[in-house]
Amino acid sequence: MAVMNVESNTRTRILTSARVLFHGRSYTDVGIKEICDNAKVQKGSFYHFFPSKRDLAMAVIDDMADDWAHGFVAEAFDQDLRPIERLDYMIDAAYYWQTAAKDLEGRMPGCLFGNLALEISTRDEVLRAKLNAVFKRTCSRFRETLDQAVSLGEIAPLDSEATAQAMLAFLEGVILLAKTRNDPEVIRILGPAIKTLRIEQMN
Repeated sequence: MAVMNVESNTRTRILTSARVLFHGRSYTDVGIKEICDNAKVQKGSFYHFFPSKRDLAMAVIDDMADDWAHGFVAEAFDQDLRPIERLDYMIDAAYYWQTAAKDLEGRMPGCLFGNLALEISTRDEVLRAKLNAVFKRTCSRFRETLDQAVSLGEIAPLDSEATAQAMLAFLEGVILLAKTRNDPEVIRILGPAIKTLRIEQMN
């Protein structure tokens, strides 16, 4: 049991180190040695858990996606909230998350998934597919919310799948713009416009 706990702790430290470094800088810019030094582990320990840097990146994506799913995304898409209120909550959550990160680091980190997609999606098909799966899961939460809003009469019928994709693209774009300006207020000001997006159903 003690050995398992040590191994779990070592793996967690490596994951945490990589997550912070990838998010704060970039996947390409960060090397395995720096990850190990930051995690205070030997390279041998790294390769015991992760055969390659790509395998580590995939684990980081899974780890972050799990935090998203059980963290602010779950809170934003709480079924006890009215569907349209969930969109407001999502924007608020993104704003406060990025604001807290800037207060801590002095700069906005942006979205880890968006950052990685921009950096490596044209160079690594495996990681691109992994990131695409994360975006698809998030998109499904928007689609479910829109379908419920339509069924409750909160909004007129629309193409919920296409509109959900537009909402995800809008959210990622707003976060990217805010990161470029290093100003979370961009999210607060522009974010509410997500509720105006709608793509009509094709006849």
